[in-house]
Amino acid sequence: MAVVALRERWNELIPGSEALADELIARYVGRNRRAYRDQYLDTVLTALDSLLQLSTDPTSVRLAAWFHRAVHEPGGDPAEDAEASARLAEQLLPGYGVDPIRIAEVARLIRLTGDLAAPPPDAYAPARRDANGDVLLDAVNSTLATAPARYAAHTAEVRRDAGERTTAATRRYDEVRNLLDGHLFRTQLARQRMGPAARSNLEAELSGLDSELPAPWRGWQQAALAAGATFGAIGAVVVAIAAAGASWQVPVVGHESGWTPLGLAILSFVAAPILFRSARSGSQRAKLVSGTVIAVAATGLLIAWAQVPATNPAVGVGLRVPLLISALLLLLVAGTAALVASALRTRAARFTPPRNIGQQLAWLAVPGVIALTLLLVVQPLARNYVLDSNERVEGTARPAGPAPRSELDGRVAWISRALSVAGAEEAVSTQYGIAVPRQTGVVEMLDAGTGELRWRYSRSDSDEKPNIAATADGRYVVAEFADIGYLLLDADTGQREAAWPGRTRDHSIQQADPLLTVEEVGRGSDKLRGVDPDGHERWSYEPGRCTDISAVATADAVVSFLGHSCGDEPDGMVGLDLKTGKELWTKSPSNLFRRSVVVGGLVVVAEPSDEGDAPAALVAVEPRTGDIKWRWPVPPDWSCRTLLTPAGRLVVVVDCPGPGTRENSRTVVTAIDSTTGRTAWQTTAPVSPRARVAVTEDARVVSLSRAADGCWANVISRTGFRRARLPEGISCSRDVRAVGNLVLTSGNANIIALR
Repeated sequence: MAVVALRERWNELIPGSEALADELIARYVGRNRRAYRDQYLDTVLTALDSLLQLSTDPTSVRLAAWFHRAVHEPGGDPAEDAEASARLAEQLLPGYGVDPIRIAEVARLIRLTGDLAAPPPDAYAPARRDANGDVLLDAVNSTLATAPARYAAHTAEVRRDAGERTTAATRRYDEVRNLLDGHLFRTQLARQRMGPAARSNLEAELSGLDSELPAPWRGWQQAALAAGATFGAIGAVVVAIAAAGASWQVPVVGHESGWTPLGLAILSFVAAPILFRSARSGSQRAKLVSGTVIAVAATGLLIAWAQVPATNPAVGVGLRVPLLISALLLLLVAGTAALVASALRTRAARFTPPRNIGQQLAWLAVPGVIALTLLLVVQPLARNYVLDSNERVEGTARPAGPAPRSELDGRVAWISRALSVAGAEEAVSTQYGIAVPRQTGVVEMLDAGTGELRWRYSRSDSDEKPNIAATADGRYVVAEFADIGYLLLDADTGQREAAWPGRTRDHSIQQADPLLTVEEVGRGSDKLRGVDPDGHERWSYEPGRCTDISAVATADAVVSFLGHSCGDEPDGMVGLDLKTGKELWTKSPSNLFRRSVVVGGLVVVAEPSDEGDAPAALVAVEPRTGDIKWRWPVPPDWSCRTLLTPAGRLVVVVDCPGPGTRENSRTVVTAIDSTTGRTAWQTTAPVSPRARVAVTEDARVVSLSRAADGCWANVISRTGFRRARLPEGISCSRDVRAVGNLVLTSGNANIIALR
């Protein structure tokens, strides 16, 4: 019946062409065809009847419709079919007296059907309309608007005709999605009559293909962008709130309002759900919203950058600057992600599975990436920006001079320039000079030979005196600045080599060389850490609850003293490997003080007596085994502080013989050989045992005392006791300091090296 109906449709299209009609119908009903059979041709011709009035050459259009799939190879390319069909028309039509001009038009129209790609939305406005071509192509696409059952049968035939199942389904999936992304019909009449039905059929087919094709990852890009838009804005909220608690410049001038970062936090919080919806929509409104967020963030960045305070020695950049800029950048990224997601949804990702593993992983991974970015990128960059912006190094690169030996003959070797609120008692010896901290957030390096300034490191964001220590055999200076933490400075140039990680800010340096730090944890357990000069932790040791720690270290081992404040566990000592923190030995000696020094590779500790505060003996411990190497009894009549100081391979002990009263004005100095534990020499001098002393590297003990005729230096050594009157201007009330064999003291506003 279908063949008869088709035969009637020819209706003497060309007079005397019944044989041609029969040949064309035979081609459409051929046994080798799986698709584009007689039902398909009937659908195209039926649609053509309703659109033909829009053409300028109805006969040519009808002939092109009959011929456009006359040649078809299963699994063939549409363009190849169209070309072969056009050649067939050019071959057959001259035999039936068709005008050559019409034959050319028919062939042209047939070739148009080789590419049915429809024009994109809102973009089909060619300079010259092709009425015949538009009518023919709309008639060919009318198969998209047939009844759902018939459409499903046609698409099944097309996929079966295309070959291998999965490949055919994948190809068809891309074809359907491309059709849905554009106008399905070219003429307004076809759009009105067939557009809704065709779109409904295509969407139903795409849904079926989507469930049929394996799609574990399809749509992850869209999901990642939507998640980036949402959580990027949430990240901006977090950073903006952090910025509200920081200052814009240091020191703070007047009152800095926190409304700007709080306003940004509120804006970002409101933007998060809006950007989420925009990323999941392809509408113009979604793009407009995303673009507005981008514009606001970009404008904020320009304003913030223009308002960054200029740094000088008195004014620095606060942490709010990088945090606020980071929050605006996150909001800019969120808006850009939403805009890109909206554009992609319009073009290629409108029809994706509602949920699959790729999308789920994207929604899980993106917030993780943003959180890691905040912790590992934003926070370090903000800190480094503040560190870099607020520091300056001044000075010359001249070589460091050698430190002279103070003979203590009452003369002065050199006097530094004025150093306000700085004294010799805080000086630190390095390989390249003498480092001195100052109250204004400054560290200065003085030449040990001349007292001249080698370099000055200063910070605009600190006006308090830093705590400093030398490490790595005097090659570096570790400086602790309030609210900043530990900075590692090159002792030769003053350049900052590293900033210790932020988590170490509240740690205390137990020993500077080699570096040990202690983290105090209140009622918990203190933690001892082996640290590299750049602040990175090699190991940590946590002994247990209610335990405080002190420790000393040699070149390869650590001796830690543990004090337990709860429970019945006795205090003890633990030996640890310096490189790995591995426990080497443990002891529970209740008879050992934690007062200790390292000398000659041994740890010398004080053993208390049963009476009074003075120790009963000094004990040398081998740090890797815990063995006792020697024991030196302390005379029972000694009653003062029993100060222990290393001097080369000697342990210098400073105490007082007799009662520890203010009337006692004698000091006894004993040098003990660390190798044997025997007394190398001992000298008693008429010096107050309460005077602050300095011990030089060659075991001289120096203190200052004031007399009616001025300030005097007291020197106790192997050769005995002597005094030297010091020049005017030296402050006897300040502590004396030994740097190697150079003795330093303080004037009113400078440091003085004694000759």
